[in-house]
Amino acid sequence: MLEGLEVAEIFKSKISFENDVFRLDSQYFKKEYLKEDSNRGKFDNKYLGQIAFITDGQHGYHEVDENSPVRHLTAKNAKGWFANDIDADRIAKWVDDNNKRSSLKKDDLILSTRGTVGFCAIVDSDVLPSNIDQDVARIKIEKKSILPTVALTYLNSKVGQDWFERNQTGMVQQGIALWRVREIPLPIFSDNFQNVIDEIIKISKKHKNNSKQTYSIAETLLLETLGINDFTPNTNPVNVKSFKDSFLSTGRLDAEYYQKKYEEVVARIKNQKHERLANLVKIRKSIEPGSDVYSDEGLPFLRVADFNKFGLNEPEKKLSSLFCKENKGLLEKLKPKKETILFSKDGSVGTAYMLRADQNFITSGAILHLTVRDKEQILPEYLTLVLNSKLVQMQAERDAGGSIILHWRLDEIENVVVPVIDYSEQQKIAELVEESFKLKKQSDQLLETAKRAVEIAIEQDEKQAMEYISQRSEATEKK
Repeated sequence: MLEGLEVAEIFKSKISFENDVFRLDSQYFKKEYLKEDSNRGKFDNKYLGQIAFITDGQHGYHEVDENSPVRHLTAKNAKGWFANDIDADRIAKWVDDNNKRSSLKKDDLILSTRGTVGFCAIVDSDVLPSNIDQDVARIKIEKKSILPTVALTYLNSKVGQDWFERNQTGMVQQGIALWRVREIPLPIFSDNFQNVIDEIIKISKKHKNNSKQTYSIAETLLLETLGINDFTPNTNPVNVKSFKDSFLSTGRLDAEYYQKKYEEVVARIKNQKHERLANLVKIRKSIEPGSDVYSDEGLPFLRVADFNKFGLNEPEKKLSSLFCKENKGLLEKLKPKKETILFSKDGSVGTAYMLRADQNFITSGAILHLTVRDKEQILPEYLTLVLNSKLVQMQAERDAGGSIILHWRLDEIENVVVPVIDYSEQQKIAELVEESFKLKKQSDQLLETAKRAVEIAIEQDEKQAMEYISQRSEATEKK
């Protein structure tokens, strides 16, 4: 009668252990979770609240100030192990001054507690000064029993992520309360093992920083080649236009569209060899199947929030097996191929990322697929850098501005003006871009090594975990 079902027997006396909410549902007692509890019990365990100060960010209003040095980090800035400030607002200094409890310091951890729960990243000086919003927890490790980098690795491991999956609550939007974050159990590994994990994370961070620096060199080389590395946008808000030169030629009446800074950046590009984007690439749309076909299992569905110019994140949503079966032919055609440039047209408009391998996912309708028509005219790596540069970002700002939710129309994207520099210079820039992504890949591989080593230590023991690290190091050296 019970064939094919997962069954676990639990003594009533054990139910309250690490279960202050007294959960009785079967989901909470999955065999996988119980096994992880048992494995973690081989170590001395500390609750996170015993060894760390934990708080969240300001609830309610915060004042945005573009001239402020203080970043406002949200859940999306906790993706990828190392805190980033991509698309982060700058908040008024008084907001940070009035919320010092959530003002971040070096080696703090930030943890997403609402929406997608469990993104965890460590803070370094490159994102400071910063504060957080109410959907992010600040974790300041205060006891020496565990290193911040080791706590980071554990929370990002399968065991840590399973704990979040098991303990998050909510129907439409998942969340986890701060008091529950304080009750996260952490296994306390030996000092030797912690030091090895700490060193791996630090080397990974070094590769990540070198990756960003190399990418920045490529951006600088582009601007220097174009002779506009010293270009400063015009701040004069006044620009007089005739009706003929405004609405009749563009269809736009909003004053923001005609700011001089936009005219100047386009003029700088047009002063040298250039081309319309539509003449350089084939543009293909994807689909928007609707949230009713989202599923916990199935084909990954990449949305704008799941990528940036530095890479892809694991898609939060998946398309159901039934939907995929019914639309198999269409979906196979929509899976992006190597060297396809993903380009966002809604939300965070103008973000570009070139794929370095064929992908088994579908993108949302907010992401266009760009394929270079002639690689002897323009290299896809070079074009991707240009699309992410201020040269194109200002065109996106001009076209898509003025709306609460930004939307960049296809006809406007087709008319984006792209500088086409000498091919040999394109190659130099492309080589720098690829070196940047090579370093990023090395960083990601080290993070995966650290994460898997922690999992092996819990599943088996630290000796096996150390052997795994040694094997991975030897394999890397042979490459």
